[in-house]
Amino acid sequence: MVTTSLWDRLFGTQSAPDEWLVIVTGLAALAIVVPHRVWRISRNAITIAHEGGHGLVALATGRSLDGIRLHSDTSGLTVSRGKPTGVGMILTAVAGYTAPPLLGLGGAWLLAAHHITLLLWLATALLLAMLVMIRNAYGALTVVLTGAAFLLVSWLTGPQVQSAFAYTAVWFLLLGGVRPAFELQSKRRHGGAPDSDADQLARLTNVPAAMWLFLFHAVSVCSLIGGGRWLLGL
Repeated sequence: MVTTSLWDRLFGTQSAPDEWLVIVTGLAALAIVVPHRVWRISRNAITIAHEGGHGLVALATGRSLDGIRLHSDTSGLTVSRGKPTGVGMILTAVAGYTAPPLLGLGGAWLLAAHHITLLLWLATALLLAMLVMIRNAYGALTVVLTGAAFLLVSWLTGPQVQSAFAYTAVWFLLLGGVRPAFELQSKRRHGGAPDSDADQLARLTNVPAAMWLFLFHAVSVCSLIGGGRWLLGL
């Protein structure tokens, strides 16, 4: 009985929120992405997704994951072992900047299918799995607090609050996934970030870093457009 109830709660569908709530949550997400002072804090969540993307793809391509570090300046580092060249290393490097918008796109698909609870629980599970690989105190604290927010909302709040939280989180990944590529482009224009993911990919593939930056832009913008349409029911 309990198992069935839990299964139904996890994989069942929930009522779609009112259109005004979808719009308000999108504006709320925009308000924590655009202002620089707020972004300096909220960007930590994008870094979690960024480094988590590196780690997940590293494991999926057969590399050994040594650990992940998240820093208070919103930078991060994922260390994996394996062949220093080849498809696995390339995909691992690509995964960082593309992970947040793609996670947002996947989240938008789940919300469009009215799987709000499933999204909250999947996010909690991914954060818990990532916590095992965190190798510094600040990173552990950030992941624990983020995971606790998802867990508490999914267990202790009603449908309306869960919908608001889930839609805000997905909008944030979609909108927040666009900004880092522009930040990287600006840094590179001024001679910064010489060892960025785009530059590493350029060395691995002999394809100019500008082309990899274009890929990051394309994935993030297309994910925002597609995910936004799903969220708005268009």
